[in-house]
Amino acid sequence: MALGDYDKAVLTCVFNPNLPIEEVEVNPTAELKDEEQCTSLNLQTQQIEIEAIRLAECGKLEDALNLINSAIELAPERPSLYNNKAHMLQYLRRFDDAFETLTLCIALCTQKHRKTLSQACAQRGVLHKRAKRLKEARMDFEEAAKLGSTFAKSQLIDLNPYAAICNQMLRQVMDELN
Repeated sequence: MALGDYDKAVLTCVFNPNLPIEEVEVNPTAELKDEEQCTSLNLQTQQIEIEAIRLAECGKLEDALNLINSAIELAPERPSLYNNKAHMLQYLRRFDDAFETLTLCIALCTQKHRKTLSQACAQRGVLHKRAKRLKEARMDFEEAAKLGSTFAKSQLIDLNPYAAICNQMLRQVMDELN
């Protein structure tokens, strides 16, 4: 059974409690996608990428990293490979390497890579925030939010204590009205 728009909006509020109510999309726009040519090399590296992600999910992070690096050697211009590599590096607690990888990923992104760009900006924003570089974190979260990332929007609110207080007060008022 598919969820209706109202159900999706409720779940968005539950999982993103700091997101302002007016930011909750009842009818979300089409999901971001990367537009890549369907070449044999892209298909081959996508399969390697999927396998690397599977290995990472099984906790075999070094094997996953080696596999994603082999895909990068085959197709160094595919930004999603770098984005997924950065995830793996973060799980390995190699934050500086992850940051450099994300910076390269973002540089490789074009208008055809909006999904990867959104994810990479949000991920790099988290690394900036972790390193207490809040101005840079805000810039990356703003870019990801422009592309539609609700996670980035909630992070922007977390970085703005006044917005968080206003949002909390608004929720209290709305709760009392209901």
